[in-house]
Amino acid sequence: MTIFDTKQESTDLKAKLFRGFADPSRLSIIETLRDGPLTVGEIVEETGLSQPNTSNHLNCLADCGLVRRERDGRYVRYELSDERVAGLVVLAEGLLADIANGVYACTRYDSGRVDETDASQTKTQKETA
Repeated sequence: MTIFDTKQESTDLKAKLFRGFADPSRLSIIETLRDGPLTVGEIVEETGLSQPNTSNHLNCLADCGLVRRERDGRYVRYELSDERVAGLVVLAEGLLADIANGVYACTRYDSGRVDETDASQTKTQKETA
């Protein structure tokens, strides 16, 4: 059974999921939580992020279902919601072992947009092909 009505819905939802991993601060939090549940203060200590920034990203990750909160007395502990969240990070590490040079060389992901010169060169290359 599929949860998507169309292939486009499936693609859009997967892209949205991967945006959760795309932010370096959120990814740092996810990687930190691979070792088990932690409080905000412990995550701040491990990641070096500010407390407000960490709390903001944890709320985002919890709202999106990637982490869950559990009250532990006065504290709230955060943990990955599913072992497959950590599994995606492990898969990424394995993939990077093989393609890291290409990822380092890729300039298209740096700014989040295609540079106009790259776009015009691509257009020119297509026209001459």
